[in-house]
Amino acid sequence: MRALLTALFIGLAVQPVGHAASAPLHGIAMHGDPALPPGYKHFPYVNPDVKKGGSITYGVVGTFDNLNPFILKSMRTTARGMWDPEFGNLVYESLMQRSRDEAFSMYGLLAESVEWDEARSFIQFNLAPKARWADGIPVTPDDVIFSFELLRDKGRSPFSRRLDVVSKMEQIGEHGIRFTFNDKADRESPLLLALSPVLPRHATDVEGFDRTSLKFPLGSGPYRVKEVKPGEKIVYERNFDYWGRDIPSKVGFDNYDRITVEYFLQENSLFEAFKKGDVDIFQEGNPTKWARGYGFPAVTSGEIVKDVFKPQVPSGMLGFVFNTRRPMFSDVRVRHGLSLVFDFEWVNRNLFENAYKRTESFWQNSELSSLGVPADDKERQLLGPALSRIEPAILDGTYRWPKTDASGRDRKVLKQAVILLKEAGYSIKDGVMSDASGRPLAFEIMTQNADQEKLALAYQRFLAALGIRASVRTVDDSQYQSRVQTFDYDVIIRAYASSLSPGIEQAVRWRSDFRERDGSEAFAGADDPDVDRLVDAILTARSAEDFRSAVRAHDRLLLSNHYVLPLYHLGQQWVARHRRIARPETVPLYGYQLPVWWDAKAQ
Repeated sequence: MRALLTALFIGLAVQPVGHAASAPLHGIAMHGDPALPPGYKHFPYVNPDVKKGGSITYGVVGTFDNLNPFILKSMRTTARGMWDPEFGNLVYESLMQRSRDEAFSMYGLLAESVEWDEARSFIQFNLAPKARWADGIPVTPDDVIFSFELLRDKGRSPFSRRLDVVSKMEQIGEHGIRFTFNDKADRESPLLLALSPVLPRHATDVEGFDRTSLKFPLGSGPYRVKEVKPGEKIVYERNFDYWGRDIPSKVGFDNYDRITVEYFLQENSLFEAFKKGDVDIFQEGNPTKWARGYGFPAVTSGEIVKDVFKPQVPSGMLGFVFNTRRPMFSDVRVRHGLSLVFDFEWVNRNLFENAYKRTESFWQNSELSSLGVPADDKERQLLGPALSRIEPAILDGTYRWPKTDASGRDRKVLKQAVILLKEAGYSIKDGVMSDASGRPLAFEIMTQNADQEKLALAYQRFLAALGIRASVRTVDDSQYQSRVQTFDYDVIIRAYASSLSPGIEQAVRWRSDFRERDGSEAFAGADDPDVDRLVDAILTARSAEDFRSAVRAHDRLLLSNHYVLPLYHLGQQWVARHRRIARPETVPLYGYQLPVWWDAKAQ
């Protein structure tokens, strides 16, 4: 308490006119304080003494025809590494750097410190005076203002919407930029601004910004583009004059002199290149292949190392998504009944060697999950009128998906499905599940690759046992993306990533005002005022306790609405690497982080 009072006293001494108390901070967190104190030396999951040098080659499946990651055109074909949560932001940088060992904390990068008030009515970023573009010109507040305005006018979502919550953007002194928020903002808004990219005004083609381009860009990041072969390869080389190599949030990062990203048409081709040593890392997602497909000489000799990581994050949700814009899926009893038909035990045993666990919550394996936890008074109050629609077992935390006999036709479970479908007006007539008017219950499952198709065909067989006609259609990537962006499907398979700090992505996925917004992630087309209300409760929660209760209540309502037929999760990350690529022993909260690995043979 004494420390808190001292901090408030100091804040009052520097309070800007028109705002509550603030003082320069080295870091900020969504809830509470950042874990690392002022004066910290580096993130806890890096090797601060790593010898930089050498090279790495990543491999990806796909193609590219563009070096601008911030525009809608060629959104899925921008070269990897430009602005990349997996390989690192090699060319462009944000105002602050996220620690992957905390739920949602940000530390100084281009901005060496920040200021805000308790209400988060504004945030001020104070740029590091030594921050430089790759050509040596200083990064200025004018560059920051220019970037936000350009991305608003010509960028893609979410960058184009970042200023929606800002009433005023202004330069403060020589190095400060202050954003004052309007009534559309929530408590996550300041952190989203901190994650936004900054572009150089003097080296940006404003007129042609929204067109695809292979012109080598200028950034403030640790690498420059050295070579481009469109659709085949992009090569980055270290900027040895990089301004930020010694700041705490970058110590132990960016350890290679050369980074290459090779593109492949198929995953099999990528895997063969990895086996030969043309690619240094392979991220595996197939449990059968992980168990049986690594018996080649490079593995048995120890040249290739297989790593298993266990991140301490929620499971997320992978599942069949019912498009509730379609009349046949408007009834929750139909969605629930169709979900019960899927025989997870059969799939896990016959397709995946029992490698998976059934997913039963959007935030499973974390304290944000409602699984196994009865709703407390705070949750019940938040649920309000929705309380009567929550399934009793979900409300008291005892809910589990029924386990089948793994036959693919477990009569006990199928009977539960038939009862629900009958309540919704369906019955089996002449071997076909039909409604009272004789219309059969039939729909299409759209898939995008062989793995999804395999799952969908299994589900098709399960549904056929009840006279439900499901067709399976696998389409190419461009058609899939076009149809998904316009919600032109009955059922698809999607993964909803979950973090320890859910925020605005919950609005984009579940709020009713995104239901008809093409290109959004409202895949299920939810249209429920109670869901809207609970998303708002997540975004406005001030304390960690209120936040946890809001997420759990939201989890319960999503589960009870059966928008998604939950599938499975691993709880592990699998990565194979050639031995010369080394990594730190410490694994952060969110799992392995490629930008802190290094070349052990660097000279």
